[in-house]
Amino acid sequence: MPAPAGGSYAGRRVVVAGAGVSGAAAAEALRDRDAHVTVVDARGGDGVVVTDAVPEGTDLVVTSPGWRPDAPLLLDAASRGIEVYGEVELAWRLRGPDAAPWLAVTGTNGKTTTVRMLASILSAAGHRTVAAGNVGLPLLTAVLDPSYDVLAVELSSFQLHWSATVRPVAAAVLNVAPDHLDWHGSLPAYAEAKARIWAGDTSIGNADDEITRTMLGRAAGRRVTFTLRTPRPGELGLVEDLLVDRAFPDVPGEATELAALSDLTVPGGHNVANALAAAALARAHGVPADAVRDGLRAFVADPHRNALVATVDGVAWVDDSKATNPHAAAASLAAYDRVVWVAGGLLKGAGVEDLVREAAPHLVAAVLLGTDRAVLREALARHAPDVPIVEVERLDTEAMSEVVAAARRLARPGDTVLLAPAAASMDCFRDYRERGDLFAQAVTGR
Repeated sequence: MPAPAGGSYAGRRVVVAGAGVSGAAAAEALRDRDAHVTVVDARGGDGVVVTDAVPEGTDLVVTSPGWRPDAPLLLDAASRGIEVYGEVELAWRLRGPDAAPWLAVTGTNGKTTTVRMLASILSAAGHRTVAAGNVGLPLLTAVLDPSYDVLAVELSSFQLHWSATVRPVAAAVLNVAPDHLDWHGSLPAYAEAKARIWAGDTSIGNADDEITRTMLGRAAGRRVTFTLRTPRPGELGLVEDLLVDRAFPDVPGEATELAALSDLTVPGGHNVANALAAAALARAHGVPADAVRDGLRAFVADPHRNALVATVDGVAWVDDSKATNPHAAAASLAAYDRVVWVAGGLLKGAGVEDLVREAAPHLVAAVLLGTDRAVLREALARHAPDVPIVEVERLDTEAMSEVVAAARRLARPGDTVLLAPAAASMDCFRDYRERGDLFAQAVTGR
């Protein structure tokens, strides 16, 4: 039987699938509670078992989020009727009676920005908090630290798939677009995993995102939406240049002003939506309006998320290397008027027709790189035939120097050179961070 929240794992024989950061944290927490732990990982290592079969006597498997449901070990556990859940579920079950409430965020794009905005707002309100989960502090570490009085929790679709009883006090879904379909198997399965976050008192969704809006109709608890339009009762939204709250107003029936657009430290309509989602979560927790404003003013974006690298000779160079799928790239492109677009990498089967069609009015040129650059070139030929294109053929880290040199030739004063690849990076770079770092180094010469 599963252990209850805060219950005992003593004597249980537990397999931890995955020896990475989350797996190591799970193994340590379980051993501290006198469980008999076996760590399994295909890479092996000190004290790590390599196997596709669950060891005899196992009565629980705690899996890391990267393990797909069709991994042989997990299929073997399912065939034997052995319970499988993730490290987020383990963290939830290990909470004590006075555990800090969770305010949780998921979505295809914007999760990290939103959860860090939320943490900044909570801190401005005087709460002892931290961003945890899929970003920041490992969730198990945060849950077991009594110094926090509320947690800002980012949850991925992988983590939510393996979380059956998690009940955040308030939770927001930012958007849902095709992503990780190789892991989940289909868009409906991916969306269903995201919707698991709505299991507590307040379910918050993006009224401007069709899939999210439809999903919210089936959510638990009070349903609240946010929008970039003028908000109706039960919504947060925009009135001219003000972020306002008609879901948790200070005076019933009226709108409460939270902040101005000028208080936001990151550009783009997608970041306005992220700020409204963070504000909705904070307001659901009783945070006053002035703390929302102060927290948004104090917020500093993580690297590689619409970060201005430099302005040189009237040209802005922006690193949004974290835009690793078409949905994220579309939001980034919409934030700028005249764009020299740096794009390409591993599309992983994602379609780019809608992205390129919508981006075309903003484009003055494009520099393409990576394995799947031909897909983008063909889409640009159809939807933006007059846009000049330069292709960089090499598939190594030196490609970025050629990319920046080409973009410098194409850009004119008033343009933005935007690295928003719409694709994964591993064909040329270690990860999106290295891709962004090399872009910045080539721009600045440092």
